Amino acid sequence: MEQENNWESEDDHVSDVENDAVASSGGKGVDRNWSEVSERNMSYREPLIKRRMNTTSQIAIVGVNVSPIESLDYEIIENELFKQDWRSRKKIQIFQYISLKWAFALLIGIGTGLVGFFNNIAVENIAGFKLLLTTDLMSQQKYYKAFLAYAGCNVVLATAAAVLCAYIAPAAAGSGIPEVKAYLNGIDANSILAPRTLFVKIFGSIFGVSAGFVVGKEGPMVHTGACIASLLGQGGSKKYHLTWNWLRYFKNDRDRRDLITCGAAAGVAAAFRAPVGGVLFALEEAASWWRSALLWRTFFTTAVVAIVLRALVEYCWTGKCGLFGQGGLIMFDVSSATASYTIPDLLAVLFLGVIGGFFGSIYNYLVDKVLRTYSIINEKGALFKVLLVITISLLTSSCSYGLPWLANCIPCPENIKVSCPTVDGSGNFKSFHCPPGHYNDLASLFLNTNDDCIRNLFSTSTGKEFHISSLFIFLIAIYFLGIITYGIAIPSGLFIPVILVGACYGRLVGRLFLPFSKLDMGLFSLLGAASFLGGTMRMTVSLCVILLELTNDILLLPLVMLVLLISKSVADSFNKGVYDQILKLKGLPYLESHAEPYMRNLVARDVVSGPLITFSGIETVGAILHALRTTGHNGFPVIDEPPLTDVPELCGVVLRSHLLVLLKGKYFSHVKVLTGKEILQRFDASDFAKAGSGKGLTLEDLDIREEELEMYVDLHPITNTSPFTVVETMSLAKAAILFRQLGLRHMCVVPKAQGRPPIVGILTRHDFMPEHVLGLYPRLNPHK
Repeated sequence: MEQENNWESEDDHVSDVENDAVASSGGKGVDRNWSEVSERNMSYREPLIKRRMNTTSQIAIVGVNVSPIESLDYEIIENELFKQDWRSRKKIQIFQYISLKWAFALLIGIGTGLVGFFNNIAVENIAGFKLLLTTDLMSQQKYYKAFLAYAGCNVVLATAAAVLCAYIAPAAAGSGIPEVKAYLNGIDANSILAPRTLFVKIFGSIFGVSAGFVVGKEGPMVHTGACIASLLGQGGSKKYHLTWNWLRYFKNDRDRRDLITCGAAAGVAAAFRAPVGGVLFALEEAASWWRSALLWRTFFTTAVVAIVLRALVEYCWTGKCGLFGQGGLIMFDVSSATASYTIPDLLAVLFLGVIGGFFGSIYNYLVDKVLRTYSIINEKGALFKVLLVITISLLTSSCSYGLPWLANCIPCPENIKVSCPTVDGSGNFKSFHCPPGHYNDLASLFLNTNDDCIRNLFSTSTGKEFHISSLFIFLIAIYFLGIITYGIAIPSGLFIPVILVGACYGRLVGRLFLPFSKLDMGLFSLLGAASFLGGTMRMTVSLCVILLELTNDILLLPLVMLVLLISKSVADSFNKGVYDQILKLKGLPYLESHAEPYMRNLVARDVVSGPLITFSGIETVGAILHALRTTGHNGFPVIDEPPLTDVPELCGVVLRSHLLVLLKGKYFSHVKVLTGKEILQRFDASDFAKAGSGKGLTLEDLDIREEELEMYVDLHPITNTSPFTVVETMSLAKAAILFRQLGLRHMCVVPKAQGRPPIVGILTRHDFMPEHVLGLYPRLNPHK
């Protein structure tokens, strides 16, 4: 049985910051009516306040924080209320909790597998109908009508996808992998996992891929799996009366994070039929925090996905899925080619790795520039987003239909097992405008679904099926169409465009080394795809396994490993991976796994911003309400003072959401006394649990009368008495690593010497951002 120690429910956070201007100052409480504090307390607080005020003035000049988004609450809250709840748990409740986690993993796998299958059926049938219509008109020599039908279908589908994204769920645009990666890093960006985002992601991806864009449905599947997991992990909904006593266990960010990790892995497994690759993708690229128990559940989830897809594909082989046949769920089988290699073959692989790294870094650079340009257009409103999508759709349709006219007709090869020219909607040998017995190789690449195009490029024993000039034209067109397509308002994955480009120049390199190499053209195409994937996405282990599961050829393992390592090493010398660039461009405060070099020159107290607000262990209602109204921050230090203690000491940290629940309950007293036992009897731990997708308590929900402002409330029962603390002289680099590895939202900085205030300040995610640190210390060298 799986052992867990995260029973305590986590707490709500402020996702919709009430005061963005204040919120961007670093996640601390920032102001209070200090005239209510006694002279004795002011004597030790005043120097701290002044120092924080000075820091804030400096910050106001240079500007900090690229985003007001705060961290999720992954920390286990150890206050008296949750400890009491933990002590009261029975063995049957522990069994319920663990059973539900595995049940949710099963449901995530089934749901993601069904959605992946539905996506493939829909794309194959919609795109297949469009291509059959175009082919029929071409066979009747109605070339202009064929183009109008082809471009018209594409524009209609593209407009549908754009309208869904622009007007219903803007967060569904793009691949979604950077957003999922940010969430698992602890960033709660707005609406990225909302139900409407899931709806638009599914249908927008179907329409976008069917519209002939150079995009894939594989990247959006990762986002789709994460959305499904988030929906299941909401812990029920009080608003819609969809709750259950057992589901209270999941009203916290820690368990939701684990479920979303399983969902991301399931998305990769459903997109590529690569269950092991899905687990490794979540481990290598998506998740910032991992443990062995999560590995087991993720592996179970992807195994369920693989079983569901296998069963459904077997059903489709009976011909009951419409035009669905050799669709995206079918493996690209290159195992028929011999994978023996010699020294010249290794030289060709090295050459592919270098090309992949170089082209990949240029690709990332151009994608970054295009995204910055599109952001200017998209800011003008939803209508401009739709118009941009229509423009790119017309350009893509013109290239897909117009460029094949540049290619010459090629006689059909002899002794082949498939029909030539192709008579249905997909295949290697498109007739286009050619006479009987001939095919147009460029049309075979352009006028196909992206999955079928990859299958054509990966096909073995077809050394001269595609002319060199056709491969060059296709390479240049797909390279730049992929760049300008990513960033428009449709769900769009990067995997398929990158695989297409890599597979194309892989064949070109194979033709170059044809006199010296014994490797098949299909294997060269696969290695080219691996090199470009490594050069753009900078993943190694997960990509290697995904490609091997995708092609069902384990003999290629050494060559794929080699080309991935070389391409990633070459590309890293130029810029970052494409997902890291997109995270930065979106302004998401992502914490890297390593500390920046300049952080070793600073200590924790150097970047603490403020001013800092603290609460007494027994505080007035008015002081708490004033702090909540004047800030949008989440955590406030609680300090016990004489006569409760001999000297002022840090009691812990209290969360905004807990304060709101406590004020809503109105358990106040007229005198400054401890009332913790009565509060423990009046409130339950579930009252302080994190809200689901609905909005939690806000200040507007409180009804505090004027006479209650002078009353007192005991904060001890809801104060986390074991917050993570670091001494003020700890290097900022060490503090940053601890903050990320522990998945913190608040890190208390305490003084090194005695006789000083018990807390120097609180570090949050934004205090570690380069914009904040280098804004405070502009003379620091970012590279030293």
